[in-house]
Amino acid sequence: MRIVEARKLNMSQIFREDGRVVPVTVVSFEELPNDLTPGMAVKVVGVSKGKGFAGVMKRHGFKGMPATHGRSTKGRAPGSIGGTTTPGRVYRGKRMAGRMGGERVTVWGLSVVEVDPERKLAKITGPLPGPRLGKLEILYEPGEGAAEPLAGPSVPVSEAAEAAEAKEGEIKEEKQK
Repeated sequence: MRIVEARKLNMSQIFREDGRVVPVTVVSFEELPNDLTPGMAVKVVGVSKGKGFAGVMKRHGFKGMPATHGRSTKGRAPGSIGGTTTPGRVYRGKRMAGRMGGERVTVWGLSVVEVDPERKLAKITGPLPGPRLGKLEILYEPGEGAAEPLAGPSVPVSEAAEAAEAKEGEIKEEKQK
């Protein structure tokens, strides 16, 4: 495995010739590796965005309590957190309010879509962890045969829209027959 440091720039999208849209994240390198090619499988490690102190509804997706039937001010509270005399404590790992985010995250199953050696940029499929300009580690296996790129060559938006409209017209004609 080879590890390369990079910075997350922004999210974007690429339009395929068949009309599909591929979401990508643009990444910049101090020194772009020569063996990073389109279609190559990568995994990305970064630190997720910190959200600060969060309650159980935001942090763990708790539903909350009903807004009627006598509820006064406890609508976003977690409810009961444990038993009574036995076990006489709260179990470790109980989902409660606390700090959210700011953790090391690894995203697997990504691939390189485009590489721009002049500007030292690469476009990687999907979302990557962390804020804009956050540091990332990109791990890949050099020498591994590059598969067919997921997005293919970029197509201007107007051309992609025209192609999609033409295809829709053909489908409508077939349905009318």
